[in-house]
Amino acid sequence: MDGFIGRDRELAMLGRYFARVGTGDRPGRAILMRGRRRVGKSRLAEEFIRRSGVPSLFFTAAHEPLTDQLERFIADAVASDLPGASVFEDFEDAAPTSWNSALHLLAQAVPQDSPSVVVLDELPLMIAQDPHLEGRLQRLFDREFSRRPMLLMLIGSDLSIMEAINQYDRPFYMRASEMVVHPLTPADVQEKLRLPPADAIDAHLITGGFPMILDEWPQGATVKDFLNTAVSDPASALIISGERTMAAEFPPEAQPRTLLKAIGAGQRTFSSISRASGGMPATSIKRAMQILMEKRMITSEVPLSTCPSKERRHHVVDTYLRFWLSFLEPGMPEIERGRGDLVVRRIKRSWTAWRGTAVEPLIRESLRRMDGLPEETAAIGGFWTRTNDPEIDLVGADREPIAKRITLLGSVKWLENRPFDRHDLNGLIVHRSKMPGADDSTPLYAVSRSGCEVDGVTHITPEELLDVWR
Repeated sequence: MDGFIGRDRELAMLGRYFARVGTGDRPGRAILMRGRRRVGKSRLAEEFIRRSGVPSLFFTAAHEPLTDQLERFIADAVASDLPGASVFEDFEDAAPTSWNSALHLLAQAVPQDSPSVVVLDELPLMIAQDPHLEGRLQRLFDREFSRRPMLLMLIGSDLSIMEAINQYDRPFYMRASEMVVHPLTPADVQEKLRLPPADAIDAHLITGGFPMILDEWPQGATVKDFLNTAVSDPASALIISGERTMAAEFPPEAQPRTLLKAIGAGQRTFSSISRASGGMPATSIKRAMQILMEKRMITSEVPLSTCPSKERRHHVVDTYLRFWLSFLEPGMPEIERGRGDLVVRRIKRSWTAWRGTAVEPLIRESLRRMDGLPEETAAIGGFWTRTNDPEIDLVGADREPIAKRITLLGSVKWLENRPFDRHDLNGLIVHRSKMPGADDSTPLYAVSRSGCEVDGVTHITPEELLDVWR
């Protein structure tokens, strides 16, 4: 299968950036590319280099001392097809002692009058070993790289660090264009796997839209078929992607890792997360959760209504990691001893409940992209109280978090062979009567996996959810 289904937009964007190389007083250009781990940033850069056909250098940093990073950089530079790569050969046995001298050599190695591409992948790991690297890059870009027709691609998975690099108080401010690489969309997943719309959405919930996992999902295979195969293989991308993400972000004993596991397992309120933390002090919990939010690994939401609320809920942003934390991480001992079938059995028992909760953020994001919603709908969220009476899956409003006007209320029923029925409608009407800012005229919506058999509600189908991503 084509691993770049759904990446045409990103490749076209890189092509537009590259078209500017060699033009103007400063022919060099830089891109700051960020995205979650395993989302395919490196593969995208490699594919772009392959299609461009110009000389290039691709270096990927790792968790290692600065001297080791520099040695590998020199080795990669010597092996590259940069026309001046020979300048690095004298340093193979005695690598430079700083990124400053290594990058000065790079300025000599790139062609002076024809385009080239240089990729520094996992830039945050380079910065961790040299806190002054941003300043060094800024000076070298101003004095050397921007004067040559080269595209400098700076890639990173630590979203908070990559976002900060281009802020006004940092050395590299305004020197690079920013590019975010997102996971493949639900529509991309359907195109890649050739599944019915509802099944494609389920596949997106499991894989998170990560290309490496989707590459192992055979076209047309059901969720059951895929899980039976992938969960039984300790080396499958479904298993190892979560392990590598957690290992890259946190040491095993790190407090944020403990909280992430609790949230991923379904704990959504501060009190329930605190109970699951094993007695961690409240100040430590708040700090650890702040780290998780800075890393964009969790998000925090409040009820959307015309009244303020402190009933905050948290969930893991990445649906794949949520699936991994819920089912695969606890089952690793069984998977490693060849009993992945036991894990699959637990997934099947909890699948309907897990999926019903996991699909709601995806549906809300789909509705935010949808045309034809009631006028003035500028925000989509949910509503709940401490007692969950009422608890409403979908709320549309004119603004967030405190609305002036509620524009719609809705219910999500993502069940096999059970349509949205009269019982569901009556429940939604009762909840509307308890919803701050809603009244009998507030439109009602139903998002159902298996159809709708009542009037008085606008039904949104899985096909319509996918269409907004095309």
